Amino acid sequence: MTSTAGSDRVLNRRIFLIAAGALSSTALLGCSTGLTGDEGGTGEFEFREPTAAATVIPEERRAPAPAFSGELLDGTPFDSSSLAGNVAVINFWGSWCVPCRVETPEFQAVHADVADRGVQFLGIDVKDERQLAVAFVERLGVAYPSVFDPRGEVALAFRGFPANVVPSTILLDRDGRVAAVYTGQVRGDDLRAAVELLIEETEA
Repeated sequence: MTSTAGSDRVLNRRIFLIAAGALSSTALLGCSTGLTGDEGGTGEFEFREPTAAATVIPEERRAPAPAFSGELLDGTPFDSSSLAGNVAVINFWGSWCVPCRVETPEFQAVHADVADRGVQFLGIDVKDERQLAVAFVERLGVAYPSVFDPRGEVALAFRGFPANVVPSTILLDRDGRVAAVYTGQVRGDDLRAAVELLIEETEA
């Protein structure tokens, strides 16, 4: 009887360690906003699953992204129609998000390399304070604009999108269709590879 109880304790401990490890990995990749992707939103795109790193969704399976609007960190009005005709990289971030501090400089590096090749970058600053967000982008030298979205309304416009995971990134092709959805931190090299695939489509 003692042997069985001991085996049970070992098994339970192993299960606990596996679960704890999984949670730790998730924490390293993204932060929680307290939002969920089923709180609303309209549009033809509906999130099903993340896209594998450095890849894009086949063209025949892409759906149009929803329209959205808001205000940039500097107070300038923004409308998603300004992304039309370009490949777009939409990155959800927050100054409070630790992985964002690692990811953002890599995004800026990719942006600097492809900005003159028909690619627009747009940050979506969620669950944040404007002053902290402005300080964040200034400190990291981010040249592309960010929409100030403290209530996470843009994320919820993408139906089913996991708005509780920050950072997350959505790529749009030049026809305004969702070409990739990455949840959690994205490596700069992986982002560059995916963007190059979309650029090649526009040049074909």
